[in-house]
Amino acid sequence: MPGLATAATGVLAATLLHSVLTAVPALTAAIVLGVLAGRLPVTRTVTEGPAAAGLAVCAKRLMRCGVVLLGLQLSITDVVSLGWAGAGMVLGVVLVTLVGTYWVGRRLKLPGDVPLLVASGYAICGASAVGAVSQAARSRDEEAAAAVALVTACGTLAMAVLPVLHLPLGLDDRQFGRWTGASVHDVGQVVATAQTAGPIGLREAVMVKLLRVTLLAPLVAGVTFATRRVRRQEPATAGALPPVLPLFVAGFLGTAVLRSTGTLPPAVLEAAAHCQHLLLAAALFAMGTAVNLRTLAGAPGRRMLALGLVSWAVVAGTSYVGVVLTSV
Repeated sequence: MPGLATAATGVLAATLLHSVLTAVPALTAAIVLGVLAGRLPVTRTVTEGPAAAGLAVCAKRLMRCGVVLLGLQLSITDVVSLGWAGAGMVLGVVLVTLVGTYWVGRRLKLPGDVPLLVASGYAICGASAVGAVSQAARSRDEEAAAAVALVTACGTLAMAVLPVLHLPLGLDDRQFGRWTGASVHDVGQVVATAQTAGPIGLREAVMVKLLRVTLLAPLVAGVTFATRRVRRQEPATAGALPPVLPLFVAGFLGTAVLRSTGTLPPAVLEAAAHCQHLLLAAALFAMGTAVNLRTLAGAPGRRMLALGLVSWAVVAGTSYVGVVLTSV
């Protein structure tokens, strides 16, 4: 209970901060406040003491619940309406970003699962993808928190940079929407960026983004399969193999199918989206408390920043080329 109460307080503070500074997304504020709560002496005694168990629950369980509710933002009909060219463009962007970011991360000698987590966040859907893949890969909380912080920060930066490039790059509203949906990480960040291009840009951005989100399920399934193979070769962990299809991924697919039936009223979908936002904020705050600032400030942190900037250039450049080619 102390941990859950601490996370709830963090979400409330992040929401208030966002209401005062609207340019700062609530999810970004949540993880920043979590980092501060985990490092400041006045709050560190709580986050590392009586609240530690509850914060661990938030970082894992609430993130999974948030991923499940994310499926209610998917409509298979809308995704199919993109056509084969749009689907091929999105799949190409995701593959190039995923493989390229992972390769660069390994070349930079980043520790553990950090390259995989950063690649997943950039390629699919930001913090939600990092959380889902970290659960499947059984990654360390500190690695997941650092990846979330990097992906969230770069996604926030994209919200300011992409609208400025709208006209100089010669994109119409439809093309800009697709570019935003293919290159910006979090769903909320996509909406905030694409709405600058009006309703046409926003609609295209959301459809492209939702197609990227659908690729979360096969990615997590692939990571789970790889994790099972590795653990099967280790006698000490042979009895602790993760399920082939994690329960929260099955829930994600189930809610996506439910949304596609059209039986849920708009009020329910709106409430679910709000609840999903709160769950992710609580999970990100909890993950932020595990971030080690000394590690981020050192050489690994500088290499992570380099990876983030390279990956951002890759996803933005690849998606721009893809949008231009599929618009001819």
